[in-house]
Amino acid sequence: MHFSENEGIEGKTFLVTGGLGHVGSALCLDLLRRGAYEVRAFDLRTTSPWYHLLHHKGVVFIQGDITKKKDVERAVRGADCVFHIASYGMSGKEMLQLSRVDEVNINGTCHVIEACVEFGIKRLVYVSTYNVVFGGKEIVNGNESLPYFPIDDHVDSYGRSKSIAEQLVLKSNGRPFKTIGYPVNTFEFIEPLLKSLDYDLPKSRLAVTRALFLGKIFSVFYSILYPWLNRWWLPQPLILPAEVYKVGVTHYFSFLKAKEELGYVPMVSPREGMAATISYWQERKRKSLDGPTIYAWLFCAIGMSTLFCAAFLPDIGPVPLFRAYQSFLHAVDSDNKNGIHSCCSSTHR
Repeated sequence: MHFSENEGIEGKTFLVTGGLGHVGSALCLDLLRRGAYEVRAFDLRTTSPWYHLLHHKGVVFIQGDITKKKDVERAVRGADCVFHIASYGMSGKEMLQLSRVDEVNINGTCHVIEACVEFGIKRLVYVSTYNVVFGGKEIVNGNESLPYFPIDDHVDSYGRSKSIAEQLVLKSNGRPFKTIGYPVNTFEFIEPLLKSLDYDLPKSRLAVTRALFLGKIFSVFYSILYPWLNRWWLPQPLILPAEVYKVGVTHYFSFLKAKEELGYVPMVSPREGMAATISYWQERKRKSLDGPTIYAWLFCAIGMSTLFCAAFLPDIGPVPLFRAYQSFLHAVDSDNKNGIHSCCSSTHR
């Protein structure tokens, strides 16, 4: 069965959860281009790099939390189709916020399903991830017949939660369709992008087993810092186990079924896609790619380790020195706050 480009889209109202993200915003714009009557972007954020373009094109913004049923119902009401893209915990510090990952990816999906049932929405498109079938073991030219990776064996909460959510969607009357693509080496793929932005290419290699060991160290360290994972001053971990598997273990999938049943044809070639990506990042002058330097990360790691030692370890070795240093910083901070308060009080007088 083959469909025309605009079939089922023209004159319809669509809701896109996570509509201010990279994928969500692109989908919103494409739906409008194909004749949608109304496109709604439902997102927790109030702005994004694509906000002004979406607003200019006529996308309707609905600010809300996918984990709050009332917010989801308000967004879904009156839609003809829902694209559920919103998720949490795919990479970095987010991966370690286990409760939030489950709350967004599982509970949020339940709210979307329930709202669709309640308001009679006949079409729900759930955007899943290859992680529902991939857990660090090689996959060559995989297809829709692959079984789900065992829930208890997932190396990260993101893959586990997305797998549970996908199965919940399918139980509500859907058909499974996994990630599709073609084989490509990750580093060969991003090399043109790095070169175009004047970044140095990797000069050394690290075996997967050693990278996994390093990732586990970072995972343990950042788990200790769990209460501060959302703080801006805490840089992203250098690497985590799930990310090692993503870039270090072969896994790619066939789009044959999509081609045969849906008439799928890539609209943009890999070369064209990379050229557009390079142009986009060059316009932004690399700023959004640049993260904290290794010095910033070391400063944070040493500071948090010193604080931990001063708070919990007995007075042995350098611990008294750490404790004295932390007390000094606390005193300086208190003096600064008192000085500011006194200055403000004097001004008001």
